[in-house]
Amino acid sequence: MFRQLTRRSAVIPQFTRSYIPGQFTGAKKANGKYTVTLIEGDGIGPEISEAVKEIYAAADVPIEWEPVDVTPLLIDGKTTLPQPAVDSVNKNLVALKGPLATPVGKGHSSMNLTLRRTFNLFANVRPCQSVQGFETPYKNVDTVLIRENTEGEYSGIEHTIVPGVVQSIKLITKPASEKVIRYAFEYAKSVNKPHVLVVHKASIMKLSDGLFVETAKEVGKEYPDVSLDYELLDNTSLKLASDPSDYKNIVMVMPNLYGDIMSDLSSGLIGGLGLTPSANMGNTVSIFEAVHGSAPDIAGKGLANPTALLLSSVMMLRHMSLNDYADKIDAAVKKTIASGPANRTGDLRGTASTQHFTAQVISNL
Repeated sequence: MFRQLTRRSAVIPQFTRSYIPGQFTGAKKANGKYTVTLIEGDGIGPEISEAVKEIYAAADVPIEWEPVDVTPLLIDGKTTLPQPAVDSVNKNLVALKGPLATPVGKGHSSMNLTLRRTFNLFANVRPCQSVQGFETPYKNVDTVLIRENTEGEYSGIEHTIVPGVVQSIKLITKPASEKVIRYAFEYAKSVNKPHVLVVHKASIMKLSDGLFVETAKEVGKEYPDVSLDYELLDNTSLKLASDPSDYKNIVMVMPNLYGDIMSDLSSGLIGGLGLTPSANMGNTVSIFEAVHGSAPDIAGKGLANPTALLLSSVMMLRHMSLNDYADKIDAAVKKTIASGPANRTGDLRGTASTQHFTAQVISNL
């Protein structure tokens, strides 16, 4: 299906080691617990965050939460996070984040983009796995997509040339490309999927996507035990929607905009964003988040589905080498979903409230 390359051996730079799952460098407190920054979020954020806290307490996970307020500040026309929140994340090195809404009509830029820029969260990791017992048109989906998180079309470089003509600049740099591609190789090794697929559109964007592809060729030479292939974005879209099993043992890596679109496509294969975990990885800081919206229309009604935030927290636990707790919570969540509509929330074709779903997960621990 894919074209393979031959590579030579090389020394793997050590700076990547702290990025991969199980290589968290935060300190354990004297009481044996870790402190994790909690950004509860807006809309349904506080409700699903409360569900996570209740389940963690029931599972006796050795974590103490440090809630922070991230209500944005506008300083010199630039959206900025409150300093106490920044200090908390930098101190704890790991955070769990609910959905955030960007204030409308106040000149603020995207809150999610602000977080990524503040902590240089260069890689977004989106695994998508079918939940046994929850039927979708696709069976046994098991994909991993890694998205470059800091540049591309989302660099925010755009201007009006003349009225009615706007230019938006796509920025691709070798350092940022190398960083996320190297992370993809390390991640592929860590999850036993030793096959990296670079998704691109270098057939049209010969310089920008061409640089991304050429950088992957260079980095790939350092990983002789990992296969490296390339595929055009439109081909990947068609094949992934036709038969996602072709991508089961592959880690996809791609520039920012493509990753944004393709990660949501992947989520659709398993039932939507309500089932999809996500991680944003930086040099030292990692933020795990639910990628769905804040759903203000159902906030406070007990209808929210905490699954995405729970599964994101499972990724967080594995990053922190708390694998036994991760496995226990992961199994309890999926057992609850598989048990039928009475224990699933409305977005999963069920009738359960947030509170009922949470209680069922706790009973299945």
